Amino acid sequence: MNNSNEPLAFSNAVRLSAGQWLGIAIFAIAFVVAAPSLWNRYEEFTPDADYRIPLKLRQDYWLFERYAGLAAREYEAVILGDSVMWGEYVLRGETLSHYLNQQAGKPQFANLGLGAAHPLALAGLIEHYSSGVRNATVILHCNPLWLSNPKADLQDPEFKEFAHPDLVPQFWPHLPPYPVPWFPDNPDDKQKISQRLGIVVEQRVPFNKWTRHLQHAYYGGESIPSWTLQHPYDNPLEPMTRGLPVENEKRRYEVRPWYKDRKREDYPWVDMGTSLQWPAFQRAVEILKGRGNRVFVIVGPLNEHMMTPASLGRYQKVKATISAWLAEKQVPHIVATVLPSEVYGDASHPFAAGYEMLARQLREDPTFREMIR
Repeated sequence: MNNSNEPLAFSNAVRLSAGQWLGIAIFAIAFVVAAPSLWNRYEEFTPDADYRIPLKLRQDYWLFERYAGLAAREYEAVILGDSVMWGEYVLRGETLSHYLNQQAGKPQFANLGLGAAHPLALAGLIEHYSSGVRNATVILHCNPLWLSNPKADLQDPEFKEFAHPDLVPQFWPHLPPYPVPWFPDNPDDKQKISQRLGIVVEQRVPFNKWTRHLQHAYYGGESIPSWTLQHPYDNPLEPMTRGLPVENEKRRYEVRPWYKDRKREDYPWVDMGTSLQWPAFQRAVEILKGRGNRVFVIVGPLNEHMMTPASLGRYQKVKATISAWLAEKQVPHIVATVLPSEVYGDASHPFAAGYEMLARQLREDPTFREMIR
């Protein structure tokens, strides 16, 4: 105790009163709540009819959420799916949504495809980042290729580098390539659990979604503190003044039919009863319907020319099972007719001519025409 009349000495250069701490707390809470919506007003985002999420931003789920809400309000229908809907082998003016709009003579469809969005990731994307898609018309793509083998179905524990781990269930159901260390006995396992918890929080808290957006859109996927360490002499706010990255307009792949470089595949196809991806697709449908959306499902069209006869026979049963479930749940759908062999770049991705043919198939389908007037 200091019994003298001298003032107490503290190591702190500045000491805050209780009122000042309360003011800082109020400011921090207000910033966390308001920053994402204020950023929407600052950041220019005016997508045109052929817009799709740029490849380098496919993990920017905050941007996806923003675009999904905007598209659901401004277009008659949105198209959800993986890289087949996104357009892996084509330019953004050669996708399915482009040709549907072209054939309609007006912009009716928005492309919400996301590269490598397998059903487990797609269900997470819809649940946590598509809340703005309500009471809308949704064209949902079902790509059966995710059921073609245990690796694609995420049953293979050796397959560690799968896409969009931040969208799949973090704790349950158990995914063999993405195990949860329930009883961690080393610091690495504890770090994994903390990362999983961080992902769960991010899925539900707008501020965390927004900070992830800043990282991917302006800082190359790095956190701002990490970026400043790598760029010690640069202004850390300067990257945010550059605007959103735009899509590279160059074609990523040569327009070269699959049979020029590939052989037929003998896909084993997984048991639908034990599949992990198939229940996830079913859940995606149910989430969309539960939000009042009118859902139309496109099944395929896979490149059946690329399958061996035995694999093709097994695939027919998979298609029939998918179609039967959709019919049972009264979900309008089309099992797309296989396209000519020369319009496929691989097992599932068409070239521009293939998308144009698929658009015509849809336009000729009575149920589709009834949903999209």
